[in-house]
Amino acid sequence: MATLRRWSEVVLYGCETWTLTLREEHWLRVFENKVLMKIFGAKRDEVTGEWRKLHNTELHALYSSPDIIRNIKSRRLRWAGHVARMGESRNAYRVLVGRPEGKKTLREIEA
Repeated sequence: MATLRRWSEVVLYGCETWTLTLREEHWLRVFENKVLMKIFGAKRDEVTGEWRKLHNTELHALYSSPDIIRNIKSRRLRWAGHVARMGESRNAYRVLVGRPEGKKTLREIEA
């Protein structure tokens, strides 16, 4: 089981700050299914005795852990809560609440 957790930790490093499109979510799910297929391998059919690939639903039942997208979203929420509790002087907090300080853009100067 340690191998299962290890691969997801490596892939999800820094995911709290990612912005994902639907296409990127799809490719992450495809990647997750490929990794699970490599880890769990094929299954021998009990009736015919032939080897077959596991379906995605069977893989996720064996893995018994939330899928990669749900994991990313929960980490993002945890990070947002952490940043919300930071002091107002911290840059991450300023970015979260939308009040960054610094140089003004040309449009702000002209207005």
